[in-house]
Amino acid sequence: MDNLITITVTVNGKEYTRSVEPRLLLSDFIRHDLGLTGTHVGCEHGVCGTCTVLFDGQPARSCLTFAAQADGHHITTVEGLGDIDSLHPLQDAFHEAHALQCGFCTPGFLMTLVPFLEENPKPGRDEIRDAIAGNLCRCTGYQHIVDAVELAAEKMRE
Repeated sequence: MDNLITITVTVNGKEYTRSVEPRLLLSDFIRHDLGLTGTHVGCEHGVCGTCTVLFDGQPARSCLTFAAQADGHHITTVEGLGDIDSLHPLQDAFHEAHALQCGFCTPGFLMTLVPFLEENPKPGRDEIRDAIAGNLCRCTGYQHIVDAVELAAEKMRE
């Protein structure tokens, strides 16, 4: 018995129509059906934040969201932020401030922080720490990430 449903979702500005199983996770849809592997899957329980994408402009855990829930919505993944020739100011700041090591958690941090910086153009260090509290990194001490967010805020104000 074929139990597929058809969804239409806009990802990084491009519209996709696909038939999917109702239980397919958005993270798996993004990675496997669309081939956008920048969205990482860590804990698969919504705790670590590595799978964070923007769902209609707001951070959402794609490992806790069904692809069917994205029908008719706009999703932005880390691939939609910028590219090697034109980095988003936050990506550039992460590079400049050495805010990553292995990089596995970085897409989730970026996708969490883009709307945060749009809403908070001059965040304090404590506000930044609160904003990233739902994202886990096993490599860094978070200090360089906070530095990068400060640098990105400055770049985005210019």
